[in-house]
Amino acid sequence: MIPFQLQRIGTIMEPEPGNELETEGVLNPAATRGPDGSLYLFPRLVAKNNYSRIGIVRIKFNETGDPIGVERLGIVLQPEAEYEKRPNGGGGCEDARVTYVEPLQHYIMTYTAFGPDGPRIAVARSKDLFKWERLGLVKYLSYKHINFNGINNKDASIFPLSIPSPHGHPSIGMLHRPLFPGTTPEEIVKHGGSEMDSHKESIWISYYNLGEDTTIEYAKFTSNHRLALPEEPWENLKIGAGAPPLLTKHGWLMVYHGVHELEGSTASKPQLCYSAGVMILSEKNPQKILYRSPNPILIPELPEETIGTIANVVFPTGIDRREDIGEPNRIDVYYGMADNRIGVAKMIIPDILPGII
Repeated sequence: MIPFQLQRIGTIMEPEPGNELETEGVLNPAATRGPDGSLYLFPRLVAKNNYSRIGIVRIKFNETGDPIGVERLGIVLQPEAEYEKRPNGGGGCEDARVTYVEPLQHYIMTYTAFGPDGPRIAVARSKDLFKWERLGLVKYLSYKHINFNGINNKDASIFPLSIPSPHGHPSIGMLHRPLFPGTTPEEIVKHGGSEMDSHKESIWISYYNLGEDTTIEYAKFTSNHRLALPEEPWENLKIGAGAPPLLTKHGWLMVYHGVHELEGSTASKPQLCYSAGVMILSEKNPQKILYRSPNPILIPELPEETIGTIANVVFPTGIDRREDIGEPNRIDVYYGMADNRIGVAKMIIPDILPGII
């Protein structure tokens, strides 16, 4: 039995002809239900020279409840802050994840700010999804000898509810993927392996203790912990957090991505494949992994996934529980297709998972 299986619904969004903001692709969207109950996506819109903005679209559904298209509603973030702009005139607000965080009573957006120092995680908040207030770059307390504030980082998402820190304090939890020097898949392929397996690009979890504070405007995340390393062949070069964690009857559901090297790949011309998998984290102790899919639940197969700006990529970033149609065990996953389009697939949360007691 395969506990999780993603069934494709189709391509939901592709670059609009003649739209200069989308000439190099639309991809990797955040997804969340708005105050009005509608489902909104926040796609990365890529203009010429990889200049990225974060847009907002409303999902259209057919009579059976499947998503069939989008209504474009504008731009919510574009490179304006110094940490989002590069000296050569480029810049990037990229790959958003959006969560309504109940303790904070705000929608929280984490995104990659591609500025002068490279990719860093930035945060913004909103009450209505249309007006966003920047809160700046995420700050960390040091972990042993590692200063996360000086390291490239991507793929961050926030838990929607408070979770206990390792010390038992109610906390805001964040998943993220530090990019330590020498650990990118391309560098690993070029040099025939990373110097230390523990430094492969992995998923980390960090905490901000709430105490009496209910804002993350000046938060510093601490108790940094490496949650998961690459394990299986389909993800042996790197893994990274995908869509924000979703609380299910089994624990926190996390759809993530993994990368491996394709046959025919060489050091001079690496050929990589991005696939999707599932983890279940303990509700009360999120550092404990209860289940991890041994095989990917979605791999690049369609032409839209195998041919594009970057070939052979399915990259999950948005998730939607379908309570709106009376199917709380159905999960729709929105994902980037070859860094050029956006697809959607659905899965059913199984009643029983192997290994869960």
